[in-house]
Amino acid sequence: MSKTDNSRRQFIGAGVAAAAGLVIAPGVTLLDLAHARPADEAASSANRWGMLIDSTKCATGCNDCVTACGKENGVASTGHPEIDPQWIRKIELKEVKSGRSHSLPMMCQHCAEPPCVDVCPTGASFKRADGIVLVDRHICIGCRYCMMACPYKARSFVAEPITDQKPGRPRGVGTVEACTMCVERVDAGMSPACVEACSSANHGAMLFGDLNDSNSEISKRIATYATTQVRADLALNTGVRYQGI
Repeated sequence: MSKTDNSRRQFIGAGVAAAAGLVIAPGVTLLDLAHARPADEAASSANRWGMLIDSTKCATGCNDCVTACGKENGVASTGHPEIDPQWIRKIELKEVKSGRSHSLPMMCQHCAEPPCVDVCPTGASFKRADGIVLVDRHICIGCRYCMMACPYKARSFVAEPITDQKPGRPRGVGTVEACTMCVERVDAGMSPACVEACSSANHGAMLFGDLNDSNSEISKRIATYATTQVRADLALNTGVRYQGI
């Protein structure tokens, strides 16, 4: 086993071990306990985790998903907006001809063919077998090639020291980071924090599930309603799909 492969395994293993200690609070809905993955079991290509975001239910000015992401992962404002990390952000779209507007969250799209992985010189950017795209901070050299390659502007460079980090969610100055789809929660059989927050507030704009499972709610919705991949022309086969845009 190469040093790089071992480093990746340690990075993923640490997150899974931390997830095993999560306490399930009253009212928190699990994705499916059967999907909880043992710490010694590798991610499987039998699953392809993804999200479906309904822009018709995503309100302008609502930042519940952004707030939940920051709280869950310890991502906070640095006091310098120009360099603040953005694992998830709200964007506003407007159709020129009709004047219709859409508000929707934008994050790492967890591509099946991720450009960030292709350009990374150290292998720090990698995709798990289940489709989740991550960054191994231990071997990231901060070159930011992945930031330039990402067509969604979904990655951020950590320019200042970080304090009060969350256990199991390593972050480090001089490295690049992005949405992890709350991988620790997913491995524990739970939905990402942003999806849970949207559901708890009864917005219903975000759905998480297994794209490979034809019986999952997300697969049924995608099969029934017209959905869009942002920059579908790039043929990246994104794990995040949008409805209503």
